[in-house]
Amino acid sequence: MERPGRPARRGRGALDNPSPRFEQQRYVESDDGWNTIEEQPPELSTIVQAELTRSILSTNASPDVPFSQSINPYRGCEHGCVYCFARPSHAYLGLSPGLDFETRIFSKPQAAELLRKELSKKGYRPQVIALGANTDPYQPVEQRLGITRELLTVLLEFQHPVSIITKSAGIRRDLDLLSELAQRQLVSVYLSITSLDPQLARRMEPRAAAPALRLRTLKELSDSGVPVGVLASPIIPALNDRELESILTAARAQGASHAGYILLRLPGEVQQLFSNWLRHHYPGRADKVLSLLKDSHDGALYRSEFGTRMKGSGPWAEALRRRFQIAARRLGLEQPGHQLELQHFAVPAAQSPQLCLFERSQPTVCQR
Repeated sequence: MERPGRPARRGRGALDNPSPRFEQQRYVESDDGWNTIEEQPPELSTIVQAELTRSILSTNASPDVPFSQSINPYRGCEHGCVYCFARPSHAYLGLSPGLDFETRIFSKPQAAELLRKELSKKGYRPQVIALGANTDPYQPVEQRLGITRELLTVLLEFQHPVSIITKSAGIRRDLDLLSELAQRQLVSVYLSITSLDPQLARRMEPRAAAPALRLRTLKELSDSGVPVGVLASPIIPALNDRELESILTAARAQGASHAGYILLRLPGEVQQLFSNWLRHHYPGRADKVLSLLKDSHDGALYRSEFGTRMKGSGPWAEALRRRFQIAARRLGLEQPGHQLELQHFAVPAAQSPQLCLFERSQPTVCQR
């Protein structure tokens, strides 16, 4: 469905709010003859709702990602990145992957308590936990709710390794915890930078930190001893792919020690949302962008098979891979991400169901 010519909402990424795919009814915006569809639509406020959950750790067996378990403190993301591959998940809540995804946010206030219970289980074996695998753990609402900070506090108590992916400068508020985790080799951070062009970044990621602020954040993390890398993601052909080397160079100058990239992923409803956005903001490039994406996914806009979904295939995708390898090698960013320690993990005595037999009468930690 092509979107009518209504102006974009100020501060929002998606242009429309298509019906969830599981709903039987479909709502289509149309002009009533009074030309109101061409008027600037009203701003949408963000609604945050607490979600009660019984578990907090998500697991995966994907060979494409370097972690097997993750935590997402929030569902939905106010950053409003139009390309976000997590958008289709809102349909499971009966909400639209469009504007609902960035205005209807679900928080998990019990996250820290649930994590403490998970880590205290007798059979638990430590593996790196990823924060921000789907939605950003430092999106604007984190400043008020502090759920991610509570999770980091628990991970520090248990000496548990964690990897963080974010595009928010809000992570700087947790430098005290991150520095302490870094001293024990328990944390690494990836700053996602999509473009150095502030206008393009504002259109794609309207409520995320500006590119210059992300670079300053990267430097502050690095100067504080936190291992930090840059994730050039997503790379969009004929839109931001020419910036790949510039992003890596700028990040290296600010202290990045490793790097990665991901080709644009368009699962489910994101295909139409992104296509509408592209034709609205960049009508002259739209056909070329979509054509190159199809060339990189065997004629489709996206293919979800392991091994190719993150990087694509074909001549254009191969050329992009080579460009990344050459630039990363030249800049000293070709090394894999920072190796985190698992051997420090220990259940605090107050959380352990077993008594510890040490000479001291009040041991602080039970080693397993």
